[in-house]
Amino acid sequence: MLPCMNKALFGVDCTGCGAQRAVILLFKGEFSQAFYMYPAIYSIVILLIFLVFNLFYKFKSDYNIKMGLIIFNGVLIAGAYIFKMIQIFN
Repeated sequence: MLPCMNKALFGVDCTGCGAQRAVILLFKGEFSQAFYMYPAIYSIVILLIFLVFNLFYKFKSDYNIKMGLIIFNGVLIAGAYIFKMIQIFN
């Protein structure tokens, strides 16, 4: 697996730490452990599926759905990161 440069240089996890392991756990079928490792894994998968689907099928409100999913993912990633940092430093 690729090492996290942020963690190697500064000793602090980045917002993507755990995503590689979560993808591997997802492919192994360990769904709850994948969520525990990286809570945004399922919303990212939904976003990617929608983006691929949207390449072939265009419809009226696709931009709003994309932006909603992107914002939701950003909030979820930031929230999970803040929660992880609070747990680490307490």
